[in-house]
Amino acid sequence: MEDLRVAPGPGAPRGLVIPGAELLEQFSHASGPGGQGVNTADSRVQLSWDLATTAALSDSQRERALAALAPRLSGTVLTVTASEQRSQLRNRAAARERLAGLLREALVPPIPRRRTKPTRGSQRRRLEAKRQRGATKAQRRRPGVE
Repeated sequence: MEDLRVAPGPGAPRGLVIPGAELLEQFSHASGPGGQGVNTADSRVQLSWDLATTAALSDSQRERALAALAPRLSGTVLTVTASEQRSQLRNRAAARERLAGLLREALVPPIPRRRTKPTRGSQRRRLEAKRQRGATKAQRRRPGVE
């Protein structure tokens, strides 16, 4: 099986190459169109790849991918299925493209949250509003014994 090339993007600036030996393809009957050949042709493709044992990812990329793809994983194995086409060859290409797209999205680093300090004016307005609210509530109280 040939290597899978993932296009460059955020998180993988030079792209990735997943060795073909690490990918596992399984074929089965696909439901849907196919005419007489639908019962004989194994056109549905399941492409599996183990993220934990791959040499294609660095440790930081592996952690990010495992965290981002956690709902889709079975253990540490990512499985993608393609059965839209009648041709096994086209389904193989679609599964490989889908796997590359999922990996590209999973490797995007999180955008750091910007922490800004409140301005002096906003702090002053907030404290003044609190004082005003406290004074309003104090006037609602019952008068003291003095």
